[in-house]
Amino acid sequence: MKSSLICDDHAMMREAMAGLVGVAWPEAVITRATDFPSAWDAISAAPDICICDLVMPGASALEGIGELRERAPLTPILVVTGSEEDELLLALFEMGIAGFVPKTARSAVIEAAITLVLAGERYIPPRVLDLVGGSDVSRTPIAGPAAATLSMRQIAVLKFIAEGQSNKEVARSLALSPSTVKAHIAAAMAVLGAANRTEAVMLAKQIGAI
Repeated sequence: MKSSLICDDHAMMREAMAGLVGVAWPEAVITRATDFPSAWDAISAAPDICICDLVMPGASALEGIGELRERAPLTPILVVTGSEEDELLLALFEMGIAGFVPKTARSAVIEAAITLVLAGERYIPPRVLDLVGGSDVSRTPIAGPAAATLSMRQIAVLKFIAEGQSNKEVARSLALSPSTVKAHIAAAMAVLGAANRTEAVMLAKQIGAI
């Protein structure tokens, strides 16, 4: 059975993240932690994903995340943060964090990030990509600033959509689950600033991504 560890000292955020995990894994066992020491203890069980805030009692952000990585190196960690500190984000990126999501992001974007991480991929927002130059994320050298932050998988999904394929058809074409395809679409929409998949395709064409 799938398992998830959610770490946040705010009850509302813990329950919101639990609800989004439940969308992808309805039967998942969800453990909650309210500070870094309890998170360190809980992650020793090696859950399938850890969703963690950066500001919690018991340790600094780097110490807290670093200890989580050390205790469960194979567990992907998705950081949900309000931090805009470049140095901190870069340090966490170098630790091999599976993804970053701003707390101000729409629920659809956070859900997409969770789904991608659950599928074994990374979710790195444009802000962090700008800082690192996209060095650890698959990209393609195409024109336009937004295009530079679309992953190759997102571009492939948009190309199939442009050909008129449904989400299920795209999933079959790329050997992905429909939920992962939806996550890629949501992530591409967030990068492009599109309101729906049709607009995402249109904007991707305009910048030469597809």
